[in-house]
Order: sequence, then structure tokens, then C-alpha cells
Amino acid sequence: MITMVENAKGSAISVVIPVFNNSESLDTLFSQITDFETLLTDRDLGLDLIFVDDGSSDGSYEKLLAINERRSGTKVIKLTRNFGAVRAGRAGLRHAGGDAISLVAADLQDSLEKLAEMVERWQAGAKFVICVRSERNDPLLSRAFAALYYRILNRLVMRDYPKSGFDLMLVDKTLLPYLLQGGPLVAPQLTAYWLGFEPTVISAKRPARPHGRSSWTFSKRLKLFVDTITSFSVAPIRFISAIGLLAALASLTYGAYIFVSALLGNFEVPGFATLVVLISFFSGLILLMLGMIGEYLWRIFSALDHRPESVIEEIHL
Repeated sequence: MITMVENAKGSAISVVIPVFNNSESLDTLFSQITDFETLLTDRDLGLDLIFVDDGSSDGSYEKLLAINERRSGTKVIKLTRNFGAVRAGRAGLRHAGGDAISLVAADLQDSLEKLAEMVERWQAGAKFVICVRSERNDPLLSRAFAALYYRILNRLVMRDYPKSGFDLMLVDKTLLPYLLQGGPLVAPQLTAYWLGFEPTVISAKRPARPHGRSSWTFSKRLKLFVDTITSFSVAPIRFISAIGLLAALASLTYGAYIFVSALLGNFEVPGFATLVVLISFFSGLILLMLGMIGEYLWRIFSALDHRPESVIEEIHL
């Protein structure tokens, strides 16, 4: 049995790993974690390892229990159902007790070698270290959506946010309370960057997923996009206000034109097709605006509802 390593001062790095149907990658991941822990031991650091099973149905939970048996001190948290990667990550963060904390994907696309380099930067005094993607080996559609997402994020939410984005980060424990105060719909990476701490940046190529297909579907990505924009920016509300103002000005101008035409005696009765097109256009515009307002109202309701972000069924220490 492998035992958790801690130095005399109790310094440790917490690594939180949300797991959802990643059974094929867990053996390789644990081997990488073992090598990573050896590097930490050489630096007089321990490893606080936390797995969060997010309602897996492929045997991932049984493999996590096996890892728990093999490595003493490994925490395995089982959620009652699939709550999503963001909520699962936050559930793990609540149980992190290390001096620095990182969220690592279970699909082997986050490099633990790079995380070891980030630990060095943290030991040198950095409180917030991020691993920015220099290149990503993903399908074309995924890369196109990611490029659009980060471009809009950079323009509307955080002007200095890395244009290629990042997932892997290491934060000092002093940042953890702020991360837990962030909304349950927003990725901790965005909350951490929003806090304003100057990030120490390293770069890495994002490798292709070696096993299975990602559960990160287009609908989930679209939901993330809407959640991010509405959680951090008032730009959509101001945009629809501007559209409403322009529509009102256009209507007044057109009304003035009709009025003057009637006074001059050259008034022409508008065609039925024009009337139908205008009604359809403005009706759709109104519904779109109401939907956008509803997104903001839903976030207010969600914040005041006090439902749990996730529900823990079992914890194995």
C-alpha cells in the first residue's frame, strides 16, 4: 500500500480530480499521480489527493475505491448523481486541505509534469499559476467553438484573459475561500482569474484525449458560454437596450415619414407582406430580449434558492 507523504511542517499540494465515466484512463492517471507524488516528496511536499465521482456509470467509482485501497489517505467523494464538472470540482475543493490547490481533469489532457513545474513557481512565491494552451489537439469543431468562446470572453468579460484559455491552474490556499464564494454555474478558473491576482503563466500543448469520447457536448459548451457571460457581464442587457433604442428611433422615423407623406397627399397603403415581415421580426426580437432577461432573473432565483450545489452520498478517506 502506498501511503500519503507529508513533511514535518505538513505542507501539501491538494489535487482535486472530478471523474465522470473515466474508467479507461484511471489506471494511467494513477501511475502519473504516483510519479508526481515522488517529485513532490523530493521537494519536501505531500500530496492531498481528492477524487470526486460525479455519478459515473462505467465502473469508475469501483476503480476509485481500488485506488483508495492502494494509496492510504486518498479521498474518494461519491455524488448521488451527475451534477456537472463545475459542481463536482467545487465539492472537491471544499475538502481540500493543502497549502496549494489544483483541479486536474481525469481524461489525461492535463499534464502532471506541467503541474510539477507550477508547484516550483508556487514555492518561489507565486499565488496563482496557470498553464495556458499554446496548441490544442482537438477536433476542428471543438477548436472553432473554443476560439469563438475565448474571443467573446476576452472582449466582454475579462479583457486580459488568455486568448487560448486555460484549464490547469494552481492557487495558493489563501485564494480558496474566494473560489468557494463564486457562483456554482461558473468554472473556478474564471473566478480565480477574476479575483485580480497577477497570474504566473506557463504554456503547454493540450494533448488529444487518449480514451473514449468527451462528454463535453455542444449543448454543455453552449450552456457554459451563456452562464459565463451572464455571470460576469452586463453587456447582453445593454446590447438589447441599445437594440430597443434603435428600433424605437427607426419606428419614430418611419412614423414621421408616413405622417409627412399623408400631409402631402402622396400616402401609399403599405403592402401586407411588409407588415407581416415587420411584425414577425419585432416579435422575434422581443422574445429574444425577454429570454435574455429571463437568464439573468434565473441566476437571481438560483442564488436565493439555497439548494445544495451537489449532494454527497459517500466519502472514503
